[in-house]
Amino acid sequence: MKSRQPIALATLLIPGFQADAEIEVTQSYDYSYQLYQEDDDRMRIEAHYIRGQFDFNEATTFRFQWLNDAISGASPTGLLPGTYQPFYANVEDVRTGILGALAHKFGDHRVELEVSRSEEDDYLSYGFALSDAWELNQKNTVISYGLNYLDDTVSVPALGDRKKNTYDLFAGVTQIIDKNTLVTANLTLGFSEGYLNDPYKLIQRNEVLDPGGLNVPLINVYRENRPDSRFRQVLQFEGKRYFEDAKGALDAVLRFSHDDYGVFSQTLQIEWRQEVGEHFEVTPFARYYHQSAADFFMNTLNGVRFPTPSPDDRRGAPPVDPNGNGPNYSSDYRLSSLDAISLGLRLRYQFNDHFAMNAAYERYMMDGSGSDSAPDLAYPSANIWTVGLNFDF
Repeated sequence: MKSRQPIALATLLIPGFQADAEIEVTQSYDYSYQLYQEDDDRMRIEAHYIRGQFDFNEATTFRFQWLNDAISGASPTGLLPGTYQPFYANVEDVRTGILGALAHKFGDHRVELEVSRSEEDDYLSYGFALSDAWELNQKNTVISYGLNYLDDTVSVPALGDRKKNTYDLFAGVTQIIDKNTLVTANLTLGFSEGYLNDPYKLIQRNEVLDPGGLNVPLINVYRENRPDSRFRQVLQFEGKRYFEDAKGALDAVLRFSHDDYGVFSQTLQIEWRQEVGEHFEVTPFARYYHQSAADFFMNTLNGVRFPTPSPDDRRGAPPVDPNGNGPNYSSDYRLSSLDAISLGLRLRYQFNDHFAMNAAYERYMMDGSGSDSAPDLAYPSANIWTVGLNFDF
């Protein structure tokens, strides 16, 4: 077995930056199992991942990924607790996805073409991506740019299939500052159009049934109605620094995201990758996330007026089949004002040049923030366990 050298930041954390050494044709395979378990046995997701990469020569690489997710448990409906309407709905589904990407190096450019397919009982998605990484300044600078496209079909209960399309453009630059430091900045512009509702999310309205002047109060429920388009912007900064004396690397990420729903989010993530001896790595990490609520987030429709007349309600009638036209409304907690914190630890042991094992634990906690939040019961906390194997040939 080759002796393991101390971490070299550019080669350890960014595969695109390779040291001047003989390049070998290699095959790499990874298997991972992940368990996501929310508190009180609310939602459980078991995921299996198989990844592989083939380096045919110095210029051409093919990689693939297969995944299978099994989802079961209870998910918030969007209705308020404490009424006769259900706050949770049982969910059970299986998602299967496959991805393949072929990359080839043309001079200073590395071009990659990626295609993907993902299927659930009520969702089918096809993806396409094309990107380029352009090396400059004796490979100390890399400019990356590209586009993504998703063609999705959503099966809406009682309403049939609906279409959704997503387009992303991205550009970024990575710069090596010195042998132990590099920084990255990326900008992504994304646009989605079509059916953007969650077909299983509901919102309630207090109404009065008036048979013969009895004025019977009741709670009716309606499908949510998000806008039929969404434009988002994501700006991310990342810095990595290797500390030779400590034999460890610090990785910090700061991300800002905004969209025309009115959601503005900030993410800060920090991790420390520490060598312990020649074969073992320990990586503690922490992540904080905050977002403001969408402009149309609300917990009920009680104060909303609709253009469609209703003989029983002066506020008008919410549409049975919302199409994105106003007024827009959603009580989905994921569009509310919220905070989320993740704390975790990743472990990796390299047995030899061909075999490694890894494991990780993450504690995830989400809470509402401010007045534009959902009921406390809507926000999940979860334990996330991951184990994996890596084979290199």
